[in-house]
Amino acid sequence: MAKVELKQPVVDEISALLKDAEALVAVDYRGLTVEEDTQLRKSLREAGVTYKVYKNTLIKRAVAGTEWEKISDVLEGPTAIAISTEDATAPARLLNEASKTMPKLEFKAGIVAGEYYDEKMIKVIATIPSREILLGKLLGSIQSPIANFARVIKQIAEKDETAA
Repeated sequence: MAKVELKQPVVDEISALLKDAEALVAVDYRGLTVEEDTQLRKSLREAGVTYKVYKNTLIKRAVAGTEWEKISDVLEGPTAIAISTEDATAPARLLNEASKTMPKLEFKAGIVAGEYYDEKMIKVIATIPSREILLGKLLGSIQSPIANFARVIKQIAEKDETAA
């Protein structure tokens, strides 16, 4: 069997992962210990993020001609990719959190919601809270004026009752 035929299933696997993906983040994992890597993989898996190491040439083949193609520019040296199909900020956020205790883990770049971000900008994306947290904050800000209005009405009613 030719080498290309042996590599095609891996290219197809990468393409399948990216098919419904919201975000892809590429990192340099050089220097991580086995324990750190295991811990990182576990935390990403629990959050529904796929974290894999592939040969750069195979990633380049899989992304060629797609919206993910821009990531090819940073595929040099050891590269791991984190892919999320649900939460667009999850890979960047979780990898950024992990990099605080694993300084050897370095961002290369990422593509979130179809937009390419370099290393510095992907760190900014990492600071965006998850969708659930943002929805919670929105709901809290909507409820706050209503709750305050209800308290004022209640106080007025209580004041009227004590005056009568």
